[in-house]
Amino acid sequence: MSDPMEAYRIDAEPYYRPVGDEIELFEAAYAARMPMMLKGPTGCGKSRFVEHMAWRLRRPLVTVACNEDMTAADLVGRFLLDAEGTRWQDGPLTLAARHGAICYLDEVVEARQDTTVVIHPLTDSRRVLPLEKKGELLRAHPDFVLVISYNPGYQTLLKDLKQSTKQRFGALDFGYPEHAVEVEIVVHETGVTTAVADKLVAIAERARNLKGHGLEEGISTRMLVHAGKLIAQGVEPRAACRVALVRPITDDADMRDALDAAVATYF
Repeated sequence: MSDPMEAYRIDAEPYYRPVGDEIELFEAAYAARMPMMLKGPTGCGKSRFVEHMAWRLRRPLVTVACNEDMTAADLVGRFLLDAEGTRWQDGPLTLAARHGAICYLDEVVEARQDTTVVIHPLTDSRRVLPLEKKGELLRAHPDFVLVISYNPGYQTLLKDLKQSTKQRFGALDFGYPEHAVEVEIVVHETGVTTAVADKLVAIAERARNLKGHGLEEGISTRMLVHAGKLIAQGVEPRAACRVALVRPITDDADMRDALDAAVATYF
């Protein structure tokens, strides 16, 4: 019989550079089967961290990119019609709970609140998932755990997690790494020299100081990796920064000029 989780297993170690005790804390939380919430800005390594921990813990990883159109059925499952008639198809949350995977709901705050309520019975001592349409009360596999992430910088009164949801999770804060660590990450992920990576990180740090002063979000580590990969492909550094760092984060002409000028001081 084929392994239903084969596609979700991570065979090769995903690169992740720890910046504190987050690995040890997550391992302890998993041992206690505590649901975890990862909080931090976009592109700072939350998803890579989950991939690394799934590999380290030897568990399949089912990832769901949450969005405002996602329904409870998208998470839990639904009946489908085929040549044989109707059949039930597990959604990603049900699949993970049934087979003992880590279920990662990425940017969960993007989902409607009536959708996220379905995770509540899985995140307390009950560890069950009612499949009402199927008439089944699914008891979560002993190895199952739920992980969610979101960017607190985007939260509003209309778009935030309820306290009844937040308080079911342990939480780890993520941010952009300190300078030397971020340089190390960029070098590893792109193959550029330490000198080039150092300049890229310095540009990002200057841009991050503009958050809330013309920029909604700073230049992320992910964006630095994109720029580094372009430079490694032979793209002129100023052009690589323009494409990967400046143009994606702002359409304001004055802000673009300011960021281009910052790039020019380093390259």
